[in-house]
Amino acid sequence: MPDIQLGAHTVKSHGIQIARTHMHDWLILLLLVVIEVVLNVIEPFHRFVGKDMLTDLSYPLQDNTVPIWAVPIVAILLPMAIILVYYFIRRNVYDMHHAILGLLFSVLITGVITDAIKDAVGRPRPDFFWRCFPDGKGVFHPVTSDVMCTGVKSVIKEGHKSFPSGHTSWSFAGLGFLALYLSGKVRVFDRRGHVAKLCIVFLPLLVAALVAVSRVDDYWHHWQDVFAGALIGLTVASFCYLQFFPPPYDVDGILFFIPLHNASLQSVVFILYNHFLYIFGVTISSFKN
Repeated sequence: MPDIQLGAHTVKSHGIQIARTHMHDWLILLLLVVIEVVLNVIEPFHRFVGKDMLTDLSYPLQDNTVPIWAVPIVAILLPMAIILVYYFIRRNVYDMHHAILGLLFSVLITGVITDAIKDAVGRPRPDFFWRCFPDGKGVFHPVTSDVMCTGVKSVIKEGHKSFPSGHTSWSFAGLGFLALYLSGKVRVFDRRGHVAKLCIVFLPLLVAALVAVSRVDDYWHHWQDVFAGALIGLTVASFCYLQFFPPPYDVDGILFFIPLHNASLQSVVFILYNHFLYIFGVTISSFKN
């Protein structure tokens, strides 16, 4: 049963109101951006790498299949574009705002967690030898046998950031959030057995998985790095999604949480009315089936 709209809640009519209500959330996002920049600037922990440890760290140094500039496109812009398409269909600024805010929180929190662990762990990448010794001639400390790198400082620095995979965690944070968002919108758990809906939900996860596989194929990460990155991204995406939306399997999974704080009486009535119509429609449909 389609929702009967009393009046569209658009960016023009309610955008300023909802932006003021969530002003502190957007400020926290800016803080997360600053923290992320700092974590990428500081020097990571340089773990001891002895001569005998280089056997598993001598894979060839090659370019990324998925370049770093493509990660924000896949993890942020692509989900955001789909969210905007849904907004132009339903004309609900609350849904769009909550989805975009949740998506950005998912990616940025994941980024901060990932880079903080990267800097603290300092695990060498599989191609560390060629980052450390681009001429192929190893130089080691005469006492400790630790590597004495002769390569470019920025390349060596990046070589100490293997665990966990940032490409993977960002991809699963953004596309994992999108998968949850789509599962709620298409009502994938409505118990009607439409497997095609699952395919829609699994598609973003497949793209994220392919990004993860490329990191191992390019010898930029060990498999443990990719596994941990995927786990971090999916976990954070789940928490951020549930902060703004009901669980996808809930009868209200297609809807968003009612923004009662600082909302006008007209807005609350409109949202409650649409919630009632949807629940009533689902109940009638279940009796018909």
